[in-house]
Amino acid sequence: MCGIVGLFLKNSELEPKLGALIGEMLIKMSDRGPDSAGLALYSRPTRFNMKLTLRFENLSSVKEMESILCKELKDKFSLKFRGSHVVLQFLIADYELVLTLLSELKSAPRILSKGNAIEIFKEVGSSVDFVNQFKVNNFNGTHGIGHTRMATESLVTLMGAHPFSTGSDQCLVHNGSLSNHNSVRRNLIRRGIQFETDNDSEVAASYLSDKISSGMTLEVALNSSLDDLDGFFSFVVGTKEGFAVLRDRIACKPAVLAETDDYVAFGSEYRALTDLPNINEAIVWEPEPATVYFWKHNHENF
Repeated sequence: MCGIVGLFLKNSELEPKLGALIGEMLIKMSDRGPDSAGLALYSRPTRFNMKLTLRFENLSSVKEMESILCKELKDKFSLKFRGSHVVLQFLIADYELVLTLLSELKSAPRILSKGNAIEIFKEVGSSVDFVNQFKVNNFNGTHGIGHTRMATESLVTLMGAHPFSTGSDQCLVHNGSLSNHNSVRRNLIRRGIQFETDNDSEVAASYLSDKISSGMTLEVALNSSLDDLDGFFSFVVGTKEGFAVLRDRIACKPAVLAETDDYVAFGSEYRALTDLPNINEAIVWEPEPATVYFWKHNHENF
């Protein structure tokens, strides 16, 4: 049993409140997943067109990284600290150089996400502690998805926490269990895909990224997963433009959607949505089995 939340803002005036709104949604799902918590939050572009979310084991490596970047990139980067994570922004033309510099640090960081808009934060522990530690309430953004985990398929570790990001500006959160994840993992490894955990949800995320990189749209890739991934699942997939929702054909994992003129919200249970603005005026429904739902912003504005 895990908890999933998602919030897609139609009304730009709500963007300064994204963190506060989705943070409260995540806290309401605490008892569905006490082991770890995480959020993928999306914001509008800045003057930099690439960002990495980094997790360092050793804070001295952060100072080492900052010193090297100042020398190599001058003023063509920025660092933002949030909890135990660092968001590094820079120009995409320097991407390969940045990766090389990071790999040469005495203690190289884990890269939790990459892209133009995405930032991923996740830690072991309760969602209440997570929201406070990462100062989620002050995040200004366009949309986000989150997860509270009750570990069933792998160890309780930072890397086992959701969201899993396996593509640029793309991530997945998952409630359920995949029975054939080992065979799917082996097939993906043969295609050159690397894995950081033994978590079945990372397999689902990598499966979708592989399909998309081969030319499928997200909708087609999700529909394909209904045939290729065995088990019970509710998926919420984040992209730069928005988020998608899919439940398996049996749909035994709980899920609810709510839509107003200002937002679309997803929760594993309705109580995750109860503090959203004008929720009493929302259209509320249970997503149908084996049906892809997708909301996205106008790409030209992002």
